[in-house]
Amino acid sequence: MPDYRIERDSMGEMRVPAGALFAAQTQRAVENFPISSLRLPPSVIQALGLIKACAARVNQQLGELPADVAEAIATAARSVARGEHSEQFVVDLFQTGSGTSSNMNVNEVIAHLASEGRDRIHPNDHVNRGQSSNDVIPTAIHVAAAVETSQALLPALEQLAQALTSKAGEFAGIVKIGRTHLQDAVPMTLGQEFSGYARQASASAERIVAAMHGLLELPLGGTAVGTGLNAHPEFAPRVIAALAESTGLPFREAANHFEAQAARDALCFFSGALRTCAVSLIKIANDIRWLGSGPRCGLGELRLTATQPGSSIMPGKVNPVIAESLLMACAQVIGYDATVAWSCAAGNFELNVMMPVIAYDVLESISLLAAVARNFAEKCVRGLEADRERIGAYVEQSLAMATALVPEIGYDRAAAIAKQAHLSGRTVREVAMEQNLMPPDRLAQLLDPRRQTGA
Repeated sequence: MPDYRIERDSMGEMRVPAGALFAAQTQRAVENFPISSLRLPPSVIQALGLIKACAARVNQQLGELPADVAEAIATAARSVARGEHSEQFVVDLFQTGSGTSSNMNVNEVIAHLASEGRDRIHPNDHVNRGQSSNDVIPTAIHVAAAVETSQALLPALEQLAQALTSKAGEFAGIVKIGRTHLQDAVPMTLGQEFSGYARQASASAERIVAAMHGLLELPLGGTAVGTGLNAHPEFAPRVIAALAESTGLPFREAANHFEAQAARDALCFFSGALRTCAVSLIKIANDIRWLGSGPRCGLGELRLTATQPGSSIMPGKVNPVIAESLLMACAQVIGYDATVAWSCAAGNFELNVMMPVIAYDVLESISLLAAVARNFAEKCVRGLEADRERIGAYVEQSLAMATALVPEIGYDRAAAIAKQAHLSGRTVREVAMEQNLMPPDRLAQLLDPRRQTGA
């Protein structure tokens, strides 16, 4: 038996692997694009399967497909939407910029599955009916990104925000020295510091939700250039309603199909929100690893959970590896956003021709942020402990304590006290007491660090 079969498309015959569910157009793409090991994310393929299933049902309702054909397509497409047959989606990521090759890969697999035991179902005439790659691929990217964000990323950010909020409560009574410009500043509580981190995480989620608004608007129905040629007028609104029902997300038809077809601005804006989230997580993770630096020769205000040996040569060394993992993932997201921005700017006339790489980078960013936010919450934030003794010692040693004296003695005299304390190696309290500037009880009141925190 040969290890291939002959399939035909509009350009002629192609040898296709004997056991493949795809056909000629997919095989052409495999041979045309031997570029990388990367493929469209599984979530985009699954979104395409869901779109094809909904489209088949709607085409039956509209009299565009016989009931038995529509049922066979819908059944096959639902299996793709469940993530089955993943090995059959073989087209390289770096392919035709419209994603036509991947659309046809999905069409051919569904057509093959739907044709089993019956007359041949055509990948273009039946599975792709009422659609073009130009509207169905961006629709699939929007659906995949919205679903993955709502099901994975937003819950992970909420978990991180809750973990940080819990630590803010746990650390509420611990007075520490604040830092600005990497120098000592006035006192605050460790709980206040962590409340800022918690708000960063929740604000990142809010920005992503706001950016998702554009993803919920779907280009489906524009077909080739936005005019809707060859699609029934009721096709798009009905399919989009079915997608909304299937996913539980409020998808809606594009307000203007020419904008929705020609530009990928909504994805650019959304990717920017992901980048901002990455920037926020970097700030949080860097602060925590710096506060945990040491354990004896660094700041040492926090004790980080030991997760693994930190060195192949230095025994007993433990590193902030969970934070470092997050930093690398977030750096990757920032790089992906740069690619997305460049790619979104590469639209010409009625179509953007960089959609596969946009899809990959946006979905990978969602996946990375969800994974590291959850991992950071579970393996770093949850186990954090405060070194109260060390934190307290830093507070008393801080020259910024002189700030509390300014309303009573003026800026210049307070600065002189701070300078003398620094040069002599003593504390602000000791120098101020020596100068007998005010009654001891008033000095103690002003230099009470908890009073200065406003907590």
